This record gives sequence, C-alpha cells and structure tokens, in this order.
Amino acid sequence: MAEAEQAQMPGQPPGPKKKFAMPSWEEIKKSATRSQIWKSIFRHGYSTDERDRALTVLTNVFFHLHPVKVRKSGARFGFTWCAGGLSFFVFLTLVVSGILLMFYYRPTVEYAYNDIVALREHVPFGIMRELHRWGAHAMIITVWLHMFRVFMTGSYKPPREFNWIVGVILLVLTMLLSFTGYLLPWDQLAMWAITVGSNMARATPFLGHEGPGAALLSIGDIQLVHSGSDVRFALLGGRFVGAGALLRFYILHCVAIPAAAVILMAVHFWRIRKDGGISGPL
Repeated sequence: MAEAEQAQMPGQPPGPKKKFAMPSWEEIKKSATRSQIWKSIFRHGYSTDERDRALTVLTNVFFHLHPVKVRKSGARFGFTWCAGGLSFFVFLTLVVSGILLMFYYRPTVEYAYNDIVALREHVPFGIMRELHRWGAHAMIITVWLHMFRVFMTGSYKPPREFNWIVGVILLVLTMLLSFTGYLLPWDQLAMWAITVGSNMARATPFLGHEGPGAALLSIGDIQLVHSGSDVRFALLGGRFVGAGALLRFYILHCVAIPAAAVILMAVHFWRIRKDGGISGPL
C-alpha cells in the first residue's frame, strides 16, 4: 500500500523505466527449437547422444542420404579433394542459373540467338548466362577429378562397385548435359559442332545405321535401322540440325537429363551411406 500511495503522490518524479532486454541468441534458438512448428519438421534435436544424432539423420529427408558417421581420415581434404561435394555444389549452381535463363530464352529458330544476345547485353544480371557456361566447364572438371580420386584410392572395389557404376553413368550424363547445352545459343559454332557430334551417332553399335550390328537388325528385306530411324534421327528429330533438333536438345538439357541426374545422385549419396561412408585411405 505504501508503494502504491507513493506512486500516486503528485509532484513525485517518475521511477526508473524498466529497460527492454534483447533476447540472447541462445534464448532465440531455444524458443525456435521448442516450438511446435520446429518439432513438426525436425523430429529430433541436436543432442550430443550418439543414438539421438543417428535418429536425427535417419528421420530427415536430406540427412538420411548421408552416413551417420564418417571416417576422420577419409574426410581429409588431401584424400577427397572435396571433388564430390564441389560437383554437387556446381550442379546446384547450374540448376538455379538455368532456371533464371529459362525465363528469357525461347527455344525456337527465330528467337534463340537473339535471346542469347539480349541476355548478354540488355537483361539485368545477364551474367547468369556466363555463370551457367563456366559452371558447366567447372562441373566437368570436378566430376573427372572425383572419378580420378575414387579410382586412385581404390574406392571402386567391393562393396562399392555398384556405386562406381552409378558414378560412371553420372559422368556420362554430365557430358551429355554439356553436349545438349552446346546447341542452345544457335550460332554457327554451335550448329556445326552439333552437326559433327551427331554424325558420330551414325556409327553407334546396333543403333546407328552405319554402326556395327545394324545390318543384322532386319525383318526379311526390311531394314529396321536406317537413316530415318537410327539414334541420330531420334536425336535431331530429322536428318539435319534444325528446329526439331533445337527443341529436342532444349528438352533433354532442361528436363530429361537433369531429372535422371537428380535421381542417380540421390541413389549415389544413399549408397555411400549403405557402404559405410566415405572410403578411407588404403
């Protein structure tokens, strides 16, 4: 009562105002991790207990693709060169920059070249096209380095031979991504390069009409594989590099091959976990 009367007395100077204390980072983190939203997404916290850490990895859609434990010796930069992680990082960069380029690029004979010029000279952040192009070169280098490191350290040996095959397929898809993207600028260099590259498909065994085994694929006098039905014709959508080839290369580059690569990357990461994590030094 005395304090209440003292606070109501006229002429009395006001008491000190209570200062607002900013919550610390630890308090903010605890408040966020204890919320229902956080618990609905992440089933487990960041405990130092090994069992809880394992459950955190196994119950997360991204974490469970990676092993719960990694050998300290196998995680050294001098052993892995970070080539696998760099390859995945560059792939994500290519996906983001490629999506931005799709807003401006039109895969038609009338607009393809002009859109590439506009990306370089008129569109804000047109540097995304250069970032995408140099990123494609960088991904080929990092994937080759990763394969070379795996081979030199014997990481392809049992029980990792299946994952080695998956990695070889991913290497082929990386080369195909670079090859299919080569035509999209629709300039003289791109058209003649694709012409030379696609002509090689005529010599594909059993699939190219000039390749070995093509003559064996026939029904009576009907030749099943000829210049109008072989793999080159399917790749170009005709016998020459034209509008059909541009559209098919665009779909392969932006949809089909990236989708296959994403699926195989998930299998690749998951298989690393199943095979005991990153292979240690011999």
